[in-house]
This record gives sequence, structure tokens and C-alpha cells, in this order.
Amino acid sequence: MPGLVSVKTPPGSTPLRIHVSDENQEELSSSNNRRSTSRTPIPKRTSSPSPSTASRSRPSPGTSSGGKKKIEKKTEIDETALDNPDLGPFLLKQARDTIASGDSPIKALDFAIRASKSFERCCSDEPRNLELAMSLHVVAAIYCSLGRFEEAIPVLEQAIKVPDVTKGSDHSLAAFSGYMQLGDTHSMLGQLDRSISCYDSGLKIQIEALGESDPRVAETCRYLAEANVQAMQFDQAEVLCKQTLEIHREHSAPASLEEAADRRLMALVCEAKGDYESALEHLVLASMAMIAAGQDNEIAAIDVGIGDLYLSLSRFDEAVFAYQKALTVFKSIKGDNHPSVASVFVRLADLYYKTGKFRESKSYCESALRIYTKPVPGTTSEEIAGGLTEISAIYEAVNEPEEALKLLQKAMKLLDDTPGQRSTIAGIEAQMGVMFYMVGRYSDARNSFESAVTKLRASGEKKSAFFGVVLNQMGLACVQLYKIDEAAELFEEARGILEQECGPFDPETLGVYSNLAATYDAMGRFIISSSISGKVEDAIEILEHILKVREEKLGTANPDVDDEKKRLAELLKEAGRSRNKKAKSLTNLLDSTSQRMKKEVNKRWSGLGFKS
Repeated sequence: MPGLVSVKTPPGSTPLRIHVSDENQEELSSSNNRRSTSRTPIPKRTSSPSPSTASRSRPSPGTSSGGKKKIEKKTEIDETALDNPDLGPFLLKQARDTIASGDSPIKALDFAIRASKSFERCCSDEPRNLELAMSLHVVAAIYCSLGRFEEAIPVLEQAIKVPDVTKGSDHSLAAFSGYMQLGDTHSMLGQLDRSISCYDSGLKIQIEALGESDPRVAETCRYLAEANVQAMQFDQAEVLCKQTLEIHREHSAPASLEEAADRRLMALVCEAKGDYESALEHLVLASMAMIAAGQDNEIAAIDVGIGDLYLSLSRFDEAVFAYQKALTVFKSIKGDNHPSVASVFVRLADLYYKTGKFRESKSYCESALRIYTKPVPGTTSEEIAGGLTEISAIYEAVNEPEEALKLLQKAMKLLDDTPGQRSTIAGIEAQMGVMFYMVGRYSDARNSFESAVTKLRASGEKKSAFFGVVLNQMGLACVQLYKIDEAAELFEEARGILEQECGPFDPETLGVYSNLAATYDAMGRFIISSSISGKVEDAIEILEHILKVREEKLGTANPDVDDEKKRLAELLKEAGRSRNKKAKSLTNLLDSTSQRMKKEVNKRWSGLGFKS
């Protein structure tokens, strides 16, 4: 389907890896034993519900002078008492008890901060104190529960410096905990590249402490693989998935639930890489394990994934059968108006559009919209926004861009502009840019793409293929606005990213080459300058490369090859002519490339929720 749609966040968000507990070893072991409750095995991290405004801010000391004196006296006493070696453990216990009782998190934060200060003072001769590390973990966890993620970062950076991994497993596992908690906090802020770096450091420490084949290592590998999938780093994710599968084969029974979860993630990676047959094999094996365990709801979710793969393979009858199986189970378990039912309606709408049955496609879209318009209690705004973006892509495909824009704008209103949501919002803005471009609103398209690019840079996705596609689309919008220099810069950046992520011979990379060649040609035609006129030669060089690759990949009789031959012949013929000849329209120069890139942008990344 056409358009660019971001990954939606499923309802079951993953909590922080670090939990407040009495024993370091117990806390570290239990942090690895979590399962995702989303439709796919990827835990999309969202921040926990923030407390009320009253609990978010510190209470004021009071208005009377007497009240102020009382508070100041208490602070003075506490500061002096921090040198007492028994105070740190007492305050840390108070912080834990306050958290457990559900009392004010501000009060718990005060206890935890004073505990960490006391530990820091009393272990000045022994700076690598595990109790200090634990108290800092608690402080950071409370900051995160309050939504104050930026304040948690320096606390955790201090915490990971406290343990000394050469002093035994306790120190190693404390360092592991710190890195994983820091990674989760960066993830909450949408900083995926920093998050993955922290997880990777934690995994290395855990392997050193436990060995490569420990089941807890497998859980961390899968966690890191999921993060790589979110960042669209599929090669790294595949390596980690294989490692996880090997460990679970060694330690778990055949067709275990752990193996099923691994295979679902591996299927997602294979699908994203275009290996649909391998993805289908993994999902079938995962489904068999779930059938043996009697997990009907999970079986239905896997059937949806199987339907997606059949659709990608153009095996439409089998896709309909898989979707209908899932639909029957979802209706019986969750009810007719559950978002899971709506998500299957959207997939059936997509399928019927692709098979030319537009009336049935629109009918399923309307059925899904009825559910999203009056959602059942417990439905998250992320679920609704994700569904609306998927439906908008179908309306775009049937040439109703205005209706598609309305749905995207509704989706934008449902999402909070928080760091953890910015990657999702960026995807919606990118699709809105495509819609604006289609209806000729090029200035709005450029602004929408620019906003998406800014958010993707901040979220750590500046090296992904998706980011390269968005840059290319923004470049095309700049071309229409005659901002040629800006377009050239965007195409150049997109080329570098796509060469790195997809390879120099990938169709998307070649499409950007064509855009860049046409832009260089335009710069040489329209600007009389010795430095710029060389751009025509650059255009000729790029087109010669494109033509060579297309002839090797597609054959000399392919229409695309013929088109590139004509463009190159024109440039070669005109290279020696004076600049006063009538310039060819830049729109004509880019027309064939723009159409091809539209087709390429319309490829569906169904496992990720993308249509790019």
C-alpha cells in the first residue's frame, strides 16, 4: 500500500528492567523473565502513566515563617546525620517501603536521594560499594516513574561506574543492571541508538559473568534483538535471534514457548528483509508450539502474521483463510468491537484492494473505522492512531488523499508529543508529507517531511533505510518548490544512507541516484558557474553507473533501462553546447524517477507496521 506509516505502539508496554528488590542477584535474574503482550514479540517501550500534577512537584515548605524554620531545621539535621553509616540502609529501606505502600513517590525519592548521599559519604574509602549502586538505581527508577527521564540519565551513568566487574559476579550483575536500566531510560526518550549501545554493553558483561549459553543471556539477546528491530537494524537483530534460538534449543524442551517467541521475532526480521518463505516457516513452527500449549489468543495473533506473509507472496486465498481464522478467535475471545478485530478488518481491506475488489475493501475500512470511533474501554490511543494510519494508506491507494489526510490528522491528535512517541509521530508526518505531495501542496509536504526528519534524527533513526526514503521524498518536494540546492543536499544524504543500509545496487538506492543526477543536471543548466557547471558531468557519471547496473539486473530491453539510455544520450549530446539553449523542465527530468520512487515507497513493511 502507498504511503509511509510508522510502527504503532501496542497496548502492552514494557516496564523498566530494574525493579526495587532486597537482593541484587534476585532482582537481576527476575528482570530477564518477562514476556511481551503485544501482537508481535517486540516490546514497544512507552513511559508509565505519570502521576498527578500534585504528586509530580515537590510540596512547598509553607507560607508561615514558623513552617519554614521547621523545614530548614530538619534539612540541617539530615545533612549532619548523613555521616552515620547506619543511615543509608535505613533510608533505602524507607524508600522501598514507601514505594511498596503506594505512598507519595516524591517522598520515596527524597529517601532514596538521601540514602545515596549517605552511602557516598560513608564509603569514601571504598567507592565501589554495591549499596550505593542499588540506591542510585532506586533513585533513577523513581525519576522514571515520575516521567523525569532526563534526570534519571546522569544518576544511572554514575551508578554504572560504581561496580568493579573484576571483583566477582555481584559487581558484574550490578553493572549489568545499570546498563539495562540506562538503556530502557534512553528508549523512553526515543534515543534508540544510545539505548542499543547500553544494552550491548550490558550483554557483554552478562556473558562474561554467566557464560554464552546461560538462559538469562538468551533473554537479554532477544531483548537487544527487539531493540534492533525497532531501529530497523535487521542484520544485527538476525544474529541475536539465532543466538537466542540456539540457547533455548539447548536448555528448553522442543517446541517450547520460549522457542515460539524467538521464532516470532525471527519471522519479523525475515519479513523485514524480504525473505517471506523463511518468515512463514518460523511462524508455522511458532503456531504449532502455541497450539500444543493451548494459547488461543497467541495462535490468532500468529495467524494474522501468517496472513500478512501470504499476502506478500500474493497467495491471496490462503491469506483470506488465515485472516478469517484469526477474526473468528478474536471475536469469540475479545468481542466484536475490540481493536484486534479492527486490525484484521484493515488487513482484509488491504487484501481486497490488491485483488481489485474495491467495494469490499472500502466496506472493511468502514467496519474498522466504526470500531476505532467508539473504542471499547481499555483501548489505548496508540492502538487507535495506528489503525487510523493503516486505513489512511488504503484511502491513499484508492486515490482519496483528502480523506487519508483527515485520518492522519486525527491520529496525530491522539498521540502525545513525548520523546517516546516521536518516532511514531515522525512516521505519520512522513505519510502526511506524501499525501500533501500527491495533492500538489508542496510547501506543506516539505514542512511535514522536515518535521519528520528532525524527529527521526533525534530518535536515533538517522541511519535507517526508512530515514533515507523520507529524505528522498523531502528532496522531491524541494524540487517542486525550485529549492534545487536543498534538494541536492537531501538526495546526497539519502544516497549515503541507502548505500550503507541497502547497498549500491538496491532499487531504492538507484532511484536516489537518478534523482541526484537530474538535480545535478538542473544545477548545471540553471546556474552559470564554473563550479556548478561540473554538476552536469557528475550527472552523466551517475547515469552511466545507473545504466550499467540496470542492464546487468534487468536486461537491455527493460523499459527502465531504455528510459535511462535516452536521458544519458540527451546529456551526452548537450554536454558541449552553450548555456543559452532553452533549458529542459526539471519536472520532466525527474518525472520518470518520481513515478518509480512512488512505486518503491509503496512497498509494504507489514511486520513493522510500515508502508514505505
